[in-house]
Amino acid sequence: MQNQLKQKPPEWTILKILEWTTSYFKSYHIDSPRATAEILLAHVLKLKRIDLYLQFDKPLDKSELSFFKSLIKRRRNREPVAYITGHKEFWSIDLAVTKNSLIPRPETESLVETALSLMPEDLPDSARILELGTGSGAISIALASERSGNTFFASDYSVDTLILARENAVRNVPGASIYFFSGDWLAPLKNNQLKFDIIISNPPYIKSAVIPGLEPEIWKYEPAKALDGGKNGLVALKQILVSAHNYLKEGGSLLLETGHDQKDDLEGIIEECNAYEHIVFIKDYSGFDRIVSMKKKKD
Repeated sequence: MQNQLKQKPPEWTILKILEWTTSYFKSYHIDSPRATAEILLAHVLKLKRIDLYLQFDKPLDKSELSFFKSLIKRRRNREPVAYITGHKEFWSIDLAVTKNSLIPRPETESLVETALSLMPEDLPDSARILELGTGSGAISIALASERSGNTFFASDYSVDTLILARENAVRNVPGASIYFFSGDWLAPLKNNQLKFDIIISNPPYIKSAVIPGLEPEIWKYEPAKALDGGKNGLVALKQILVSAHNYLKEGGSLLLETGHDQKDDLEGIIEECNAYEHIVFIKDYSGFDRIVSMKKKKD
């Protein structure tokens, strides 16, 4: 019949595309397939995840479908969601992330909690806190959001990463005093007399040989320099431990995030330094030894 109407292609509504994408991600063994589908679609449509279900019958137009399809392919290739969307939440703060920076981990919030316990809100004077290897700025920004009256210094080897961290700070804690500088751990402070109340770091602590066996999201996409702790995983940790006490006030604290199986090795290094006391290992939310806290010995 000449006037017969052509059959219209099925409409891809929000609900239909979510259901299809969830099934697709499952077939590729992608973690949290439904949540991943929701995050990516909300990013495409510039909506909050809850709004997807308030508009579940809304059809996607061609450009939205095309964009969403490109993101599905990237996630199928195991690119982390945070790098796809350019954002990651940490300490209830929305941080911009790029492939120049490590993606902030939930376990690192234990490091923030430990630091906050040493930074009472009623300190008589402003404390000076130094973060080594700031990356996206997550730790310093989280601390500044809770204790804005203190002064923060944050370093990173990568200038591009520092630009990202500064942008995150300006957007999330615009009134905070955070000073960024570039350099290899404590080297830039070598000729500086400034002393700190707290030095804090989440340095690379993964053994070089272990990295290729990690999830592809990690070894394929995250910066190797922020992961690789050398043959024994202790290179950066030891470098910080042997020199950080020179930059701490008397009784000042050093806080480090570590590998879950490094406690014995770190105890040996700390004892050899003979510069710290009140050494405490703190477990993360999964029950692993994750944070080591210590104070500079009094003269």
